[in-house]
Amino acid sequence: MKTLIIAEKPDMGRTIAAVVEPRAKNNRTYLEGEQYIITWAIGHLLGLAQPEAYDNKYKRWSIDDLPIIPDRFKITPNPRTKDQLKVIGELSRKANLIINACDAGREGQYIFDLIQQQLKLSQPVKRLWISDLTPESIKKGFEQLHDASEFEHLTEAARARSEADWLIGMNASRAFTTRHNTLLSVGRVQTPVLALIYDREKEIEAFDSLTYFEVSALFEQESTDYQGIWQGERLTSAEKAQEIADKVKGKTGKIAKYEVKNSKEYPYKLYDLTLLQREANAKFGYPAKKTLDIAQALYEKHKLISYPRTNSNYVTEQNIDGMQKTLQLLKHTPYAELAEKANPSLVHKGNKSVCNPQRVEDHHAILPTLKKPGTLSKDEGQIYDLIVRRFLSHFYPPAEYKLHTVYTEVEGHTFKTNVKELLSLGWKVVQPSEDNQAKKRKTKKGGEEEEPEELISVPFQVNPDLPVQCTKSEMKEKQTNPPKSYTEGTLLKAMESAGKQIENEELRDAMKDAGLGTPATRAATIERLKQVGYITMQGKKMLVTQKGKMAIELIRSAGVDLLASPEMTGQWERRLSQISKGEAAQDKFMENVKRFTISIIEKVRVQKPAPKDAFGDEDTASKGKKAAGTRTKNRTSSPAGQPRSQNSTSRGTSSADRSVATTSTNRTGTAATVRTALGSCPRTGCGGQIIEGRKGYGCSHFKQGCGFVIWKEYAGKQISQKMLESLLSKGKTQVLSFKDSRGTVTKSKIILNDPVTGKLSLERQE
Repeated sequence: MKTLIIAEKPDMGRTIAAVVEPRAKNNRTYLEGEQYIITWAIGHLLGLAQPEAYDNKYKRWSIDDLPIIPDRFKITPNPRTKDQLKVIGELSRKANLIINACDAGREGQYIFDLIQQQLKLSQPVKRLWISDLTPESIKKGFEQLHDASEFEHLTEAARARSEADWLIGMNASRAFTTRHNTLLSVGRVQTPVLALIYDREKEIEAFDSLTYFEVSALFEQESTDYQGIWQGERLTSAEKAQEIADKVKGKTGKIAKYEVKNSKEYPYKLYDLTLLQREANAKFGYPAKKTLDIAQALYEKHKLISYPRTNSNYVTEQNIDGMQKTLQLLKHTPYAELAEKANPSLVHKGNKSVCNPQRVEDHHAILPTLKKPGTLSKDEGQIYDLIVRRFLSHFYPPAEYKLHTVYTEVEGHTFKTNVKELLSLGWKVVQPSEDNQAKKRKTKKGGEEEEPEELISVPFQVNPDLPVQCTKSEMKEKQTNPPKSYTEGTLLKAMESAGKQIENEELRDAMKDAGLGTPATRAATIERLKQVGYITMQGKKMLVTQKGKMAIELIRSAGVDLLASPEMTGQWERRLSQISKGEAAQDKFMENVKRFTISIIEKVRVQKPAPKDAFGDEDTASKGKKAAGTRTKNRTSSPAGQPRSQNSTSRGTSSADRSVATTSTNRTGTAATVRTALGSCPRTGCGGQIIEGRKGYGCSHFKQGCGFVIWKEYAGKQISQKMLESLLSKGKTQVLSFKDSRGTVTKSKIILNDPVTGKLSLERQE
């Protein structure tokens, strides 16, 4: 008998095999050596079953059949990957020990748990728990295998998360959709995130901009020039402001107060996934999902970084030696100059800004690994560069400044000056030069700009005993500014703290367990809001569509405000975190979710249906993004009919948060517009027709629970009706040319990977 290793994905399985069984025979779906058989899942091979698996009546959506609360949740295989599930089952008969080598996190634990449950695997299980896929880490991980029992609570939390999402998503989506005759996707995490964006837009709309005036003056003392801002109550009179400017111009004044203090700025925290996504959005405009995909490729494909789906900004004592070795490795890379000038003694077990084991749970911060970078795409290079520079910054001393504050008095008026004098760049030499420029003014809570701070690199000094001359003064008209619309970066920050505006870094860290979703799922949640037509992008800005606006207003007016409450959902996430640590009971959490589900149905059942035109105008939507802020109705919406196993790329989002169907409905729930049938739905027993929507081709039987949809864009190709017909009739397209980010052209066919969901894949042609 041998030991069976089950990895989460093929690449991971092959990487592990290269270390533990380098001479293993490759059998396409597994590798077999003398001691180990290595195989893999393909993401989620299984997921929670559709409602109709419990009763055929659920094929048709009706609020009278709600709530749907299974006594015991059923799981179902993904039809397109059931062969791989069968392979795992057959291989398990050769094994007397199984090693769970899925991703070391909550979702990886859940993937293995479902396989173990479905195949009724009875062998003892060990857990491989590693944070990167370098040979060194894999060897060490196999030397220190954990007993599976150590992760029982993590499995419970994963199961609770999935089942809670199913209960809320399936029931709430069906209730609101059938009550208001419009497809409305509702989810445990998705809805409160939408509420954050909605509330921010309401703040902006309600903001009443005020005009005020600022008086600035230029002062001279010997060889020193500096600028000051008038201090006093906000000036709302242009005449008064001009009067002050005229009064001080050309006059002699004195320095009423002069303060100087030294200041140090320490390196920014190491990256967790959310912080990396926020910075990539701010610097490069990358959506959160793109950053996650790139980071996953750097981890899985290139082996250049540690596990990216982490919520920690710190490392443990065991990581310090590896960090020192990585520093030495970087001396032989394009980062050689920065690595040579680094000080290894600054990173040690006593440096709590780096090494803080109490702040590390499943995984430490994202770090570069002991592997030299090879050829990377531009996007991969940019993300890797961020991670390496953040890593190197901790081997440098703090940046040092002198902060000068000058109060200058002229003709009874006081002006304030802030000067930040650079003494030593310290760790900031690691940053790109543009990051070290003077900061712009920030906006105060009331909408006014804060006082400017001038950053200089030459010595600054004034003598408080000598007079000063006001050589110039002027009055400027200003406007108070509304809050800014969310970008993906700022929304991720809000999701991390469940929407609370927490400036204190330590308090914000403490809220991480009570955030909206997890680092691994936040990107998928944002993408979901785009897909169902709840939000639209105007450059980097996120704007709520009319449909998204109505979804939140209907939920709140139904009296189920908690469903849209970021703080409440954040507390649920905290409870899941406590379950994973054995600090809370899974059963009690699920009982609360069930009670809440029942209350949603009861309240929606008596809600007044929304007006027919409440969700926007399709003509507006179909014209695209004509004008900033246009509120649109997206007819490609979600009825919550999709089992989460069918789309492994959207890990951790609820069924209702991902399912899609395409059509429009009238007040009776039947088709309101006649659209040309483009083919029969390939889902077994469905009988629906495929029709065209704005973003995809979906099934006309969405009301009966069919979630089949093929998006119009896939892998950079537009899916034409001709390609669609080929996918529906043959299951694949003709051979097409694809160009990757490096310009390499490959030949592939697009394959209909799943006739239940419409998920596609590429089949490379040699």
